[in-house]
Amino acid sequence: MIEGDFDTRTLTMMNAALDRICENIPRGEEYAVRKRIAKQIIKCAKSGKTTLSDLTAAGQRALIGIATSRNVPTPEGKVASRDGSARIA
Repeated sequence: MIEGDFDTRTLTMMNAALDRICENIPRGEEYAVRKRIAKQIIKCAKSGKTTLSDLTAAGQRALIGIATSRNVPTPEGKVASRDGSARIA
């Protein structure tokens, strides 16, 4: 995976951003949704922006892209359960 590309702190921030976004959206537990958001978080981190707020903002931008390009509902509530099947690392 990408473990060799980032230090432990950055990976922790990346996963926290992914979880923060996905826990507040319908279908946030689905692999395809998490994967698309994770890709944008990874792209953000590779550009050198590794704060939790930067990574979360990148994930939010991905979420907007998902909502406008596919039939994924926009954020409007919490997901009842998450199995964590898609992780960044």
